[in-house]
Amino acid sequence: MKREHLKPRVYHSIAEMQHAFGLPQPLHPLISLLDFNKVQITAEMLADTFAMDFYNITYNESAGCRMRYGQTTYDFQQAGMFFSSPGQPLTGIQIAESTLGFTLLVHPDFLRNYPLDAKIKHYGFFSYSVTESLHLSDKEQLIIQGIARNIGDELETAIDELSQDVLISQLELMLNYSQRFYKRQFITRNPIHNALLEKMDQLLKNYFDEETALLKGLPSVQYFSDQLHVSPHYLGDMLRALTGQSTQQHIHNKLIEKAKEVLTFSDLTVGEIAYQLGFEHPQSFSKLFKS
Repeated sequence: MKREHLKPRVYHSIAEMQHAFGLPQPLHPLISLLDFNKVQITAEMLADTFAMDFYNITYNESAGCRMRYGQTTYDFQQAGMFFSSPGQPLTGIQIAESTLGFTLLVHPDFLRNYPLDAKIKHYGFFSYSVTESLHLSDKEQLIIQGIARNIGDELETAIDELSQDVLISQLELMLNYSQRFYKRQFITRNPIHNALLEKMDQLLKNYFDEETALLKGLPSVQYFSDQLHVSPHYLGDMLRALTGQSTQQHIHNKLIEKAKEVLTFSDLTVGEIAYQLGFEHPQSFSKLFKS
């Protein structure tokens, strides 16, 4: 008998999720701060795949993340942050027992009629995977902890006409600092990211040298993110930090380099070169080359 594929459980409200995990009900229906000093999040709670219809920001003081690129394994023992967007399936989340930190849950409805409602979709780290966590220095930890305390204090204060404004401003401050810290991470973790960049360039070289383009067409961003075991957003943000280019621009530059090489050292026509490099139409190749 064929085994059915179980769909991940989806939590539509913060109250529903906290009830399912045996946690206290949220102080506000659309935003909740789970302080690990006050509530216990266990590995069993996170064992199954699930999704939430709201944003998740988790800070863990004992991240202890292991990451592997190529033949090298990297261990990160400092604190870390992980972000997820509404509807994103979560699986394989590992936390240390008796860890310190917090989880901040924010329903999209809480952001309605605020500029952050549109802006939050542009924070790329909400699309990163669990293994692409943000790793924080001691100073950065203090900043994030301070903002979380402000949010917690505000949630425990009697609601008035400025409560939502204050909470939104603190949330945006946390996200902006997280953006800054991620940009720092791409630069300071050069051994890891340079190794990733070198592997991508080798994959690009092999793609053209082995005539994979002739069979599969132009290389895509998704192809390389799959090969490198990172999310497309993370790959793009890493390349912008290291090269100033998006993933697509980086691919196009390597494509042009290969085209120049073939034009110089072969007797193929422009049309033949275009097909060899994965273009369906020579005109598209010519347009890219001119640009």
